[in-house]
Amino acid sequence: MLAPTPYFSDRGCHVRIYEEAHALCALGHDVRIITYHLGRDMPGIPVIRIPRIPWYSKHEAGPSLHKLYLDLLLFFKAAQTIPDFRPDVIHAHLHEGAFIGLLLRKLCGVPLLFDYQGSLTGECVDHGFFDASSLSARLFRRIELKINRSADRIITSSGAGASSLIQEWGIEPRTVTPLIDGVDTDIFCAGSQAEARAALGIASDVPVVAYLGLMNRYQGTDLLLESIEIVQSKGIKALFLIMGFPDQHYREATEARRLSDMIRFTGKVNYADAPLMLSAADLAVAPKLSPTEANGKIFNYMACGLPVVAFDTAVNREILGDAGVYADFGDAADLAAKIMQLLGDHALRSNLSAQVRGKALLEHSWRSRAEKLAGIYRSMICRH
Repeated sequence: MLAPTPYFSDRGCHVRIYEEAHALCALGHDVRIITYHLGRDMPGIPVIRIPRIPWYSKHEAGPSLHKLYLDLLLFFKAAQTIPDFRPDVIHAHLHEGAFIGLLLRKLCGVPLLFDYQGSLTGECVDHGFFDASSLSARLFRRIELKINRSADRIITSSGAGASSLIQEWGIEPRTVTPLIDGVDTDIFCAGSQAEARAALGIASDVPVVAYLGLMNRYQGTDLLLESIEIVQSKGIKALFLIMGFPDQHYREATEARRLSDMIRFTGKVNYADAPLMLSAADLAVAPKLSPTEANGKIFNYMACGLPVVAFDTAVNREILGDAGVYADFGDAADLAAKIMQLLGDHALRSNLSAQVRGKALLEHSWRSRAEKLAGIYRSMICRH
């Protein structure tokens, strides 16, 4: 597996990489993850890292010019590893990984699977790296199209992502397979709410709304603050437990909006601690704005039995189905209204809690995802 990212850094993309590798190993596959120098190793999965770059310490998602030489180092590290490891498949995460994988495929002659988690150009625009109408955007789209068309197979983290590749990018449908994110339901399950709240210093009688994940504009964090402001204006008693990073900008915005009594920031949460932290909540919110990228936090919410409020997108409906509570896309007022609806209806919360946990168990386990992925590997090897 090629992972051009500071793996592992307790965020959605990294959780997918880890859970895929972990589930594949449980099925008897031999996996090596080749990644940047930053991050930490997770138990049971061998990780090979590029040499340490002392001046580069960025763990957050998003584009960076430094990635040009980091990815070159990743290519050389993978090229050094391949002769001894002799892989049957190169499994490349993200477009940078797929580009490196194309070069490696020429060296070792094994098929390339591209693990697609969203548009590279779209991500750069979302992070403000360049404007959608710029020359850079047009150049990136041409590079992205070349990468998309060159992989032997593509798996996507959402059905919407698969549809986008086929309909908007013109990729051959037979090469694209949705393999949406999953969850380890043994690790993510509802724990003691009293224990979780005691650990966090939260009173037992306060309704708690959880958010877990990266914090930026396209994750919907700005809209979340707007919706909390509306909830406050209605005199609703609740605490919003916001877990993730980078959070300094949003801490300052919370102070400026006078929302400090409504919000508790935890900072970065270790993946192993997330189930306990989520157990403190009564419901969860997932305001991500991307129409095609995966929304992995929802799986964790579901496995912990938390009713979920999310924007009405094809990705979110694919995950939650009828067990979700949906706000109009990008509408902070409607997001606030749906949160207040759930806060005021204990019976509805209990019903949805049972539904989402059951759906996580029956439909979203990583073992079933890994079995499907292994089948894709076998078909690639037979055809190559």
